[in-house]
Amino acid sequence: MSADLHCHTRLSDGSLGIDDLIILAKKQGLDTIAITDHDCLAGTVRGRLIGERHGVTVIPGVELSSTHSKSGKKVHILCYLADAPDRLEGLCRRNLAARKRAGQHMIVRVSRRYPVSTELIVKCASGSTNIYKQHIMHALMECGLTDRIFGDLYEELFSPESKKNVIVNPRFPEPEEIVEAIHEAGGIAVLAHPDLFDSYDILDELIPVGLDGVEVWHPLCPKEKQDYLIDVAARHDLLMTGGSDFDGMYTMAGVSIRDVTVPEENVRQLLNYKSRRKQ
Repeated sequence: MSADLHCHTRLSDGSLGIDDLIILAKKQGLDTIAITDHDCLAGTVRGRLIGERHGVTVIPGVELSSTHSKSGKKVHILCYLADAPDRLEGLCRRNLAARKRAGQHMIVRVSRRYPVSTELIVKCASGSTNIYKQHIMHALMECGLTDRIFGDLYEELFSPESKKNVIVNPRFPEPEEIVEAIHEAGGIAVLAHPDLFDSYDILDELIPVGLDGVEVWHPLCPKEKQDYLIDVAARHDLLMTGGSDFDGMYTMAGVSIRDVTVPEENVRQLLNYKSRRKQ
């Protein structure tokens, strides 16, 4: 069983629709994927049905956004296999509204600096539940102002270290609140890409409040950090997941689906986790 448990579609910051993502997974020889769009559950039911048609198991998921108020760090928590996903809809709506407000401010700042229209940026985000940085960069590419999504212009606009950045960070709920909401929905809570947001200290805070797992395998996580996360997971009996964080042409790490996969044993542990906990 080959599995990529972290994939995004056009519903959030990916460039492929659900159908195209699943067909790509099939052609790449994947048996199992998880669709984990940001603060959006809309693709889970359709994904499962399309997956059945193509012989690909689609695990329902969502990547929920949070803000660690003490440090100001962004924290993403993956939810898998929620029994009552509708209980997360209110949280998703609030997160999407916060992200939309921040996105609108960034669009204004970019359009004041570069000759790109709001309408074009919105057009590049067609099909998504929100405006993401990749959509802004796509519009700038369309205007001939850059030849790539991730490059010098992206660093200027969206790197925290850049004095010219246009970043507006939305405020999301605390990570502990997200874990609690996932459990109330009957889901499995997994800390996403600790290395990407340097959330190792937050991992330590979430374990005592019931975090179920941690994303060990990720394209931006170096081997020594993977070994550290494997050790933490073993000591605290946490699930270990992973995936490519696939966004299609919007993928920052320059990887494709299946470039980062999860061992079969760990996939089975995820699928059997809730029944094992009930024993």
